[in-house]
Amino acid sequence: MERDFGKVPLERALSKLGAASRSQTRDWIMKGRLQVNGRTVHDTQFMVSPEKDKFTVDGRPMQKDGWQAIMLNKPKAVVTTASDEKGRRTVFDLLPSELRTLHPVGRLDMATTGLLLLTNDTRLSAYLTDPANAILRTYLVTVAGEMTEADLAKAAAGIMDEGEFLKPAGITLRKVSGRESHLTVQLTEGKNREIRRLFEALGHEVTALKRVAFGPVQLGALEPGQFRRLTKEELNIKETPPAPAIKRPQPPRHRPHDHKSFKRKMPPGRRHFKSR
Repeated sequence: MERDFGKVPLERALSKLGAASRSQTRDWIMKGRLQVNGRTVHDTQFMVSPEKDKFTVDGRPMQKDGWQAIMLNKPKAVVTTASDEKGRRTVFDLLPSELRTLHPVGRLDMATTGLLLLTNDTRLSAYLTDPANAILRTYLVTVAGEMTEADLAKAAAGIMDEGEFLKPAGITLRKVSGRESHLTVQLTEGKNREIRRLFEALGHEVTALKRVAFGPVQLGALEPGQFRRLTKEELNIKETPPAPAIKRPQPPRHRPHDHKSFKRKMPPGRRHFKSR
């Protein structure tokens, strides 16, 4: 029998078609959800013809050349996984079935809210999460207690925690209200619980954490639990210049109530950094 040189492994075929990432394909196969020409496949290396064969997930046809990217306003008490062994709600419970083939770009922990990107474009996801590309993530942070000038200087300069250096790309005190301090923090990589660990090391518990921007993509007025597709302009994230290097901050001359930033002086009324 003559060999069909047009065939490739299933996981490679779906990745090249823009239908699913390789990890997503492996997950579907492991769970018995993926069919080729109506037959359930149990082998990631199953050889297929990308152009001739028909692919379905749970009986639903897959869209070829279907690169997609959406933004979701993740509510609190929702986990960033496809399924949860403890039975907790996941971000995919908030999406229609046709969008459940996407995968999250990084993660937000269960207590963190705000902007979460999901896509089936593995190249876009890899670009966004590569620390070398310095894509800014902007967060609104509320911590218990009053942040002092010394606290801000330490946070801006960076600290060691569990053998890992934690340093924000930028930090601004927006206001002190009662027994809480409200800040804007920017990161360029996704270390595990970085913001919470940073403030905990300074003696301040994070009581609220919300991501409001990822590169040029802004959360805006999107309500919790809602999602929308990214615009063509938002998808052009690779044109966003990297974040500038942050120099070691100098102690401010005024109290933090004056909303001084250790990254750069903020115009009056500015609530958060403008992503660059």
